Amino acid sequence: MRVLKFLLQKELRQIFRDPSILKILFIMPMVQLLILPLAADFEIKNINLGVVDHDHSEYSRKLVTKIISSGYFRLKDYSPSFREGLHSIELDKTDLILEIPAHFERDLVKENQSTLLVAVNAINGIKAGLGGAYIQGIIQDYNQGIRAQWIQQPRLLPQPTIEVSFSDWFNPNMNYRVFMVPGILVMLITIIGSSFASNNIIREKEMGTIEQINVSPIKKSQFILGKLIPFWLLALAVLTFGLLLARIVYGIVPLGHYITIYIFASIYLLAILGLGLLLSTYAQTQQQSMLVSFFITMIFNLLSGLFTPIESMPEWAQVITRLNPVSYFIEVMRMVVLKGSGLADIKTHILAMLGFAVFFNGWAILNYRKRSG
Repeated sequence: MRVLKFLLQKELRQIFRDPSILKILFIMPMVQLLILPLAADFEIKNINLGVVDHDHSEYSRKLVTKIISSGYFRLKDYSPSFREGLHSIELDKTDLILEIPAHFERDLVKENQSTLLVAVNAINGIKAGLGGAYIQGIIQDYNQGIRAQWIQQPRLLPQPTIEVSFSDWFNPNMNYRVFMVPGILVMLITIIGSSFASNNIIREKEMGTIEQINVSPIKKSQFILGKLIPFWLLALAVLTFGLLLARIVYGIVPLGHYITIYIFASIYLLAILGLGLLLSTYAQTQQQSMLVSFFITMIFNLLSGLFTPIESMPEWAQVITRLNPVSYFIEVMRMVVLKGSGLADIKTHILAMLGFAVFFNGWAILNYRKRSG
């Protein structure tokens, strides 16, 4: 324990001696936590609309007005022909074209039916899908409004109607920031923990002090713990600042206990820091460790369920997410923040994370012994 105490003092002094490390650890994640949730909006708005109206009737004008007043579309082009409207899409001036045929109002009144053409720029698949769904829903609502004006309700044998009532559980206001901020905070902690831990042993190698440590009576496990604990404490401090910022700026107060978050985060950081130390035992330079760490954390973050639901991924990707520590922490954060889950609800997640922590740190200790002799 005395040797470990000296190692911890050495690491903490070395960290606090370099002011740039503290800036990277605290200032950069806080700035990112302020910017990313504001930019990562799942709701698509300001879709540029082009209209080709061959009818120029009252009904066509009401339809266009209804679409624009929805708040999702901006009228950017009003072309006399579909060819010219398509050219505006090619120039990225519009994202979607609505073509209203001639005799639209006449066919709707006399024949009780008419057709519309919607052409969508599908380069951005998400924007195209949502934009097409939005305008389809608006047209259906417009159609129902017209039918309600025409159809007289019969006095006898009225047609049965079904009323649907629904409620949004755990996020009644459908606030995407409550959903995104906890996940982004996990992503930032993961990047910081893995990158700094992966450079730790490499720094000793490049400075030449690793040889002095190898000939000293320090045990390999003590050396790994001495490298792990300081950044474990600093990562918990970053988590505290992030939770405080989420509460002050976004008004996010977990329905569950903060203790639940910290217990799981403590185990999670042991796993992530252990992974970083494991990478540092293989790398020879800081550039190597940074590139490998960036590659692994990028895969972890993209397959974590932060941006894409895990259930929507292919089966092979869902298997990988079960081997991804980040996906467990993001799921736990959302369970605690939105549902108020406790330790009993996340016991399987805790057991899985304990397995990751033992695996990565055990491998790091064994591999360091193997390579250092």
